[in-house]
Amino acid sequence: MADYGKFLEELIANVAEEGASDLHLSVGRHPVLRVSGQLVPLTKKPILAQADTAGLAEALMGKDWYHEFLTGKERDFSYSYKDKLRFRVNAYFQKGSVGVALRIVPYKIKTLEELNMPPALSEFTRRQQGFFLVVGPTGHGKSTTLAAMVDLINHTKTEHIITIEDPIEYIFTPDRSMIDQREVGLDTKDFATALRSMFRQDVNVAMIGEMRDNETMSAAVTAAETGHLIFSSLHTNNAAQTIDRIIDTFRADQQGQIRAQLASTLIGVFSQRLIPRVSGGLIPAYELLISNAAVRNLIRENKVHELDLVIETSAQFGMVSFNRSLIDLVRRGEITMENALLFSLNPQELRILAGK
Repeated sequence: MADYGKFLEELIANVAEEGASDLHLSVGRHPVLRVSGQLVPLTKKPILAQADTAGLAEALMGKDWYHEFLTGKERDFSYSYKDKLRFRVNAYFQKGSVGVALRIVPYKIKTLEELNMPPALSEFTRRQQGFFLVVGPTGHGKSTTLAAMVDLINHTKTEHIITIEDPIEYIFTPDRSMIDQREVGLDTKDFATALRSMFRQDVNVAMIGEMRDNETMSAAVTAAETGHLIFSSLHTNNAAQTIDRIIDTFRADQQGQIRAQLASTLIGVFSQRLIPRVSGGLIPAYELLISNAAVRNLIRENKVHELDLVIETSAQFGMVSFNRSLIDLVRRGEITMENALLFSLNPQELRILAGK
């Protein structure tokens, strides 16, 4: 296969035609799309050899980055195709061969309403300071939700917004707000360094693409303490696990302090999953924790395991448990009970709620 640039264009055209979210390139397989959560091989395309995945990776990166990739063995970057499609890309090695995973990032940032998100999320964008987290597994729309929240601020408030990402995903068009987007490795050394620099940049709102270490977490919580509104994401399953994960990344002698800081700065945790929709496509189910006096006390007193009960019994305050979100989708005919049980973190409780 001589012209990998042309082959890449054909594959991107397939992504657009099928409405796929991802494209996977791996040796010994046809190129594979992910459509509505399911993997679909492009059987009309050739099975990829070692030279093919390497050639496609080089076409995506360019020669200089590709040679750096051969040394580092991993690379995260963004790729734009003719101002029509944008991808978040991860190139890697497996069994000595190059593999590539491309995730589509739409140019248009959807609103919370278009994403079928609860109106309560917009309330968090009106806050002047605090720490808000969107959590869930990889590929379930955390970045998209964060982008919608940041863009809502952009259109409704006059703020200085900064995003710190690896790589930059959604491109924001400044409206009422001023927006600076910084890419780790290109515009800044790492997340923690960029967060520390933020204190000298007259920033109101910061969106951190992902919190990967305790240095970043500590800087984010401190920024929320000092009058900033901080949004970020974590690969955790629910609010209780999220708070435990943050605290557990710190040494035992530091955990009391971070627990106190979290209790005073956390304003909410939103956990989401994308569930196959009966009518096709995907729809979010979610859990929403809103920090109140009871939540703050549980965090401070190291009783995080009791948060699930607080969420379950605090619907009047706007909180939503994941199972109640699933049941609501089932009753509205959006998803099947089978899928609700498959995605539930507590299927037994879900059956009770459903009256089964």
